[in-house]
Amino acid sequence: MSLDEFFCIGVTVTLGSHTFEPEAIKAFARKYDPQIFHLDEEAAKKSVFGGLCASGWHTAATWMKLNLEAGVEAGGARWVGAGPAPEFGPSPGFKNLKWLKPVYAGETVTFTRTALAHRPIMSRPGWRLLTLRSEAFDSTGDKVIEFESAVLVKVG
Repeated sequence: MSLDEFFCIGVTVTLGSHTFEPEAIKAFARKYDPQIFHLDEEAAKKSVFGGLCASGWHTAATWMKLNLEAGVEAGGARWVGAGPAPEFGPSPGFKNLKWLKPVYAGETVTFTRTALAHRPIMSRPGWRLLTLRSEAFDSTGDKVIEFESAVLVKVG
């Protein structure tokens, strides 16, 4: 099995769906993003959004939770190569984060990832950098968030 096959390069994997309930939106906002349109339904109606909506950080954190729960197996990959299975490590970060559309209270969002490429890390022999396109879509199919992320993977 090649690493391209194991990482499912070019394959979009559905990680799962999540409904953003009003109380969960408010609880997240109280802790991490206390803006009025995330905290108060009446005030949110008068805001630029016109209604209570989830923090963009809430949608990003939900992607991460579902990504970890899905694991590599979500793409149908199981290591059958020589040597130990690749070991997933930390992420060095993400870029190009875009919140494209508000996620209103009661909306169900479906999260995906697509492995784009991997390359060796010269300063860390035996490790590779796997890059991903990370996205989520509302119930109408509109994209609500997108970003490029990366993860370190130990191979061999």
